[in-house]
Amino acid sequence: MSQKNSKLLYIAGALALSCTVASASMAQDNQHGPRPDGPPPMKSTPESEAIQARLGDTSTLMGFVPIPESVESCANDTGLTRLVCLADILKDTASDEILALLQKEYSVEDAKKWSNLPAGAFPSRPGVFLGEFDVEQRGVIKAILMEAASLTENEGFDEIVQTLNADDYIGTVSDDYKAGYSSFNGKIAFIGSPSTTGLWQLYYGGHHFAFTNTYNEGKLIGATPSFRGIEPFPAFEMNGRTNKPMLQERDTFAALLNALTPSQQSKAMLDGTYRDILAGPQADDAIPSTQEGLAISELDNNQRELLLKAVRTYVGDIDDADADVYMAKYTAELDETVLGFSGTTDLNSEDDYVRVHGPSLWIEFSLQSNKSTNTAGNHPHSVWRDITSDYGGQNK
Repeated sequence: MSQKNSKLLYIAGALALSCTVASASMAQDNQHGPRPDGPPPMKSTPESEAIQARLGDTSTLMGFVPIPESVESCANDTGLTRLVCLADILKDTASDEILALLQKEYSVEDAKKWSNLPAGAFPSRPGVFLGEFDVEQRGVIKAILMEAASLTENEGFDEIVQTLNADDYIGTVSDDYKAGYSSFNGKIAFIGSPSTTGLWQLYYGGHHFAFTNTYNEGKLIGATPSFRGIEPFPAFEMNGRTNKPMLQERDTFAALLNALTPSQQSKAMLDGTYRDILAGPQADDAIPSTQEGLAISELDNNQRELLLKAVRTYVGDIDDADADVYMAKYTAELDETVLGFSGTTDLNSEDDYVRVHGPSLWIEFSLQSNKSTNTAGNHPHSVWRDITSDYGGQNK
């Protein structure tokens, strides 16, 4: 089934149903990165006070929002043309106040303003909160995100919905009301005017999420940085469903590490303890210049397939056609890629960590203790970066 048809079927179904800033420079006692202790206290600034006034605590229920009939005007469009058509609908229905926040001039500085922190702890994100749109506008946003992202279960758009559900869950158990734990506080912006020719970025993000697709001259030129985190983990009940958006990343990497021979595991073991990912928010230069770990060229065919399956859980968050392009690129670079880990091979304990480092590819998965749910346990932070095309290559 084609990508267009699968998306149309998904949309038809929808109509019928009507966190811690990481720094690579901080390392002590052979421990990499700070141990996050939850969102830092929010400093009182004009920017933070303005954001605090806009925060909401109601659920947007993005999984159930109906897609409006207005999107039918884009029905004959596909790919980027459809994405631009949908963006124009959203802009045309926005008030002047909302449009001024939604549509920004292109700026790589704004593109870099993403974070794992909740809205109240990171006021610099550009854009409009989901809850500031009316229900019909949120339906258009849903169509936009479904067009740009994969429709695979537990990936792409479904991962967006489940991460929003996690914030709704945290909002029921956290006493940190200023943090902004609610799906109301996911944000969307257009950095640069959406078009099939010019340079622009679809910016979507919030607590534990960053989706940053950059387009130019009619094609996707960058799908990273792409950050994912989730708490509670590995699964929780919220908004009428079981949510487990990052379980497949953990399980696939664990299967790969446990498929290694003892000798391979020894070569893959990294020195020290990794408390968080290195190349997180505001850490764009944190990827080491030297590769460490086990060369993928030493893996057998089964192990290589497990590695590619793990990579696909990240690359597969974008639409299928673009994901295939990235996967072909990373597959061609496998013999120049290495695998490293620290902690246990099951990836179910605090400070368990795994990375893939190639000429272009950088993926990290890190487990740390729970910070927002006030319960014992661990939750992941994870990032996919492309060394050659982060921010569409505009940061070089």
